[in-house]
Amino acid sequence: MRITGLRTTPVAVPFRTDEIWAFGRRRGQISVLLELETDEGVVGLGEAATYPSAEIVLAVSESLRPLVIGADPLRIEQLVRRIDVVGTWHHVGASSPAIAAVEMACWDIAGKVCGQPLVTLFGGRFRDRVEFFYYVARAEPDDVAEEGRRATKAGFSTCYLKVGADDPRRDVERVAALRDGAGPDALIRVDANEAWSPGAAVRVVRELARYGLEFVEQPVSGRNLDEMAYVRRRIDVPLLANEASWTRHAQLAVIRAGAADVVSVDNQMDGGLANMRRSAGMCETAGLPVVKHSLGELGVALAAAVHALAAMPNARYANQAYGALLSDDVVADFGGPAVNYADGHLTVPAGPGLGVELDRDRVERYAARYRAEGAGFGFHDPGALHSSAALPKF
Repeated sequence: MRITGLRTTPVAVPFRTDEIWAFGRRRGQISVLLELETDEGVVGLGEAATYPSAEIVLAVSESLRPLVIGADPLRIEQLVRRIDVVGTWHHVGASSPAIAAVEMACWDIAGKVCGQPLVTLFGGRFRDRVEFFYYVARAEPDDVAEEGRRATKAGFSTCYLKVGADDPRRDVERVAALRDGAGPDALIRVDANEAWSPGAAVRVVRELARYGLEFVEQPVSGRNLDEMAYVRRRIDVPLLANEASWTRHAQLAVIRAGAADVVSVDNQMDGGLANMRRSAGMCETAGLPVVKHSLGELGVALAAAVHALAAMPNARYANQAYGALLSDDVVADFGGPAVNYADGHLTVPAGPGLGVELDRDRVERYAARYRAEGAGFGFHDPGALHSSAALPKF
């Protein structure tokens, strides 16, 4: 079997409410859908988050074409190493979601050829369902409380809230509102996106801890593991590494530094699903659980994540997905808005490969939306482009 074609389609799916973080906002999800065609008629699906931008991911996809066309899609490790070494990504020191999308599509082909769901190729189901958190978009305290009530009513056990405001008192007000809205039994996870200095992180986390935090995610710079270890030793809330742990090489450094209690892993940022599984195995050996990070994903990439997470014994906590924000999706009967989750969980798709198919009408609708409005959906918030932003904030 040989790969004969690589087709990309950027799509823009609006959020029902904006995603807001320390340095910007997004009003929708842009993904690049990828289809690998083969000489035997089997087509594999992949999806790339458009990080840092759609234009860059599309350019990387084009640069991969001569490395991918003609390759055997069942020799996944060989193809990824070719991209890494011949394609020089090894020297870049990072990966691209475009590479992960190619790898994902190859796994989809492998599952379809075998007639098995991808989870079976990853060692079989350790669990039948995978849990995700409810993403509470940053807003005024009253809105946060309402989102907390909405999450609890929908059956989600974990709420995720961005912190890192210019004034930390605003973070305290919003976390208090979330506890009030979500109720006493909800788990609350906060993410500062590196906004704090070590001293500020210790002070703010101690203040927030009275509202019962599950984790605090990346409170300080991910580039200074000594700072993370310093903060971890001085707070009672478990510390989740994220910006510090986007590749397996970085995760190894986090483990060695004793810089986190939980490690975030992400196939889109580290070359694919196989590498994410390596990350989970390495963390399990170190006695650490993992959660999956997301840059935003639609049903194709979400299905791939569910297959991988279902086979990971140490993926014990709620993972990141965008169900609470998405207004729609490009696949039928999987993922999408929070209403499609059952008590915050998604069941592993049973069909061969990823087990999902594109809804062509939706793909065309949101491809047209990308062509018309794509510039307004990206990570680069127009309102923040000329701000004098710097980390840490204080």
